[in-house]
Amino acid sequence: MRNKILVTGAGGQLGTELKDASAFFPEYEFIFLSRKELAIENEDEVDAYFKHHEPLFCINCAAYTAVDKAEADYETAYLINGAAVGILAAASEKYGSKLIHVSTDYVFNGISVNPYREDDPVDPVNLYGASKLKGEQLAMDNSNGNTVIIRTSWVYSIYGNNFVKTMTRLMKERESIKVVNDQFGSPTYAADLAAVIMAIIRSGKWEPGIYHFSNEGVITWYEFASAIKELTGSACHVLPVPSTEYPTPAKRPGYSVMDKEKIKATYSVALNEWKQSLDACIRALH
Repeated sequence: MRNKILVTGAGGQLGTELKDASAFFPEYEFIFLSRKELAIENEDEVDAYFKHHEPLFCINCAAYTAVDKAEADYETAYLINGAAVGILAAASEKYGSKLIHVSTDYVFNGISVNPYREDDPVDPVNLYGASKLKGEQLAMDNSNGNTVIIRTSWVYSIYGNNFVKTMTRLMKERESIKVVNDQFGSPTYAADLAAVIMAIIRSGKWEPGIYHFSNEGVITWYEFASAIKELTGSACHVLPVPSTEYPTPAKRPGYSVMDKEKIKATYSVALNEWKQSLDACIRALH
């Protein structure tokens, strides 16, 4: 019986959280591969791998996530976030694997005042978002629509580089920090995302399509930083500033909150409140 779960991009935040979680699911044989171990942008290499191993599921965590660098290096961003996803989708379709692909809130333009639904129009405001949108499109096109795409936002973890770890470090080094207070979104603890992905796999119910997932609640980056200060007991002053005071090469959506009712209804998953998960992460870091 096929029981292999291939995790690509296994060295990142989500891939590492899935590796931690895998110990609780002995009924599956997990294969964790970095891009060095499987070049997902190489069609022949991916095809040969799927042909030999025939994974039941492929969870694609691989991503080019340097939002600002993507403005100057779209070619690499597109290769990993776009073309490679299409290659994985084609191999999944060819060899009977089910692809779960992780995407982003940055496919939206951020001018909404209501949480984005899965079928709302997409209109990325930066090249990172454009590359991720291309990946979504290629995933669906090359798998005949047989892919689960999970859009997520503001991902953090005890692993890798992320906002929580950066803020924790800066609060030890500085007396004060400035954080933008006019970009609204919802944080996602990668451990919670890993748990939901495993819930989808174990549900026995395969409902392809796009889903939104994050922790519950709407905050700004300033409010996120303020909560980190509170939970770590830092004496650092956190100061709110407008985005105009912190110019970046890539524009950010001003509002990228996503409606998560579809994933809750389809897979009967409960979502943690953002501060509850942040507290769990900070406890794990300390």
